[in-house]
Amino acid sequence: MRRSSNNKNNNHSKTISRFSQTLSHIKNLHWVVIEDANVTPTNKRFQSPVVERILQRSGLPYVYFHATTEPGMPKRGWTHRNRALQFIRENYKDYKKGAVVYFADDDNSYDIRIFDQYIRRVKRLGIWAVGEHFVGRKLTIELNSISGLAGSAAVEAPRVANKTIVGWDVVFAPGRAFATDMAGFALNLKEILRVPTASFAQRCAKSSPETCFLAQFGMKKEEAEPFGYDDDPKEVSGV
Repeated sequence: MRRSSNNKNNNHSKTISRFSQTLSHIKNLHWVVIEDANVTPTNKRFQSPVVERILQRSGLPYVYFHATTEPGMPKRGWTHRNRALQFIRENYKDYKKGAVVYFADDDNSYDIRIFDQYIRRVKRLGIWAVGEHFVGRKLTIELNSISGLAGSAAVEAPRVANKTIVGWDVVFAPGRAFATDMAGFALNLKEILRVPTASFAQRCAKSSPETCFLAQFGMKKEEAEPFGYDDDPKEVSGV
């Protein structure tokens, strides 16, 4: 997870406090927090005391780092996610119990069921629908009757036939190999370790970051595991 310091309303403590309350209900979770912050000669180990207290109160095992956007990289959290991937590969290379990596943002809202019903069950690459405002929100409206929120659509989802992803119900660039949102997928730790060079690289700036990142694992969309497509009402993750 990475959190941004670019919130003009200075709501960092509010959003991360809310997010910590959600995560505190999840068992067997390690929270990797990446602060979007500058490093100065007198502040080489930047940490916000407010955030630190929130993390301590959460009762969750966590690590807390800072990172700034590398030159040539978009200011969209790519450097921060790469820093998290580096930590995971260095510290979980011998982990044998099984784990799943999920990129979350503190300004999203999450239904806790997404962690146990979707994320925890991912064997390689799991993908699910993404909706505005909520991760795991129940939506009873028809997909083909809504528009105007996430990428000009309230819900963007994988199109599934016979339990296989065959396309994408999205507005923006539906021809992408993985037309999903950052909140709409998770990778098993084994995949992260299997491809140690996979990252949000500068070359991804010319394409969709999700597609660019996921394509580095050498999988096709048909090999991904769809979740929630047969829920009624639909369970949706969100931005």
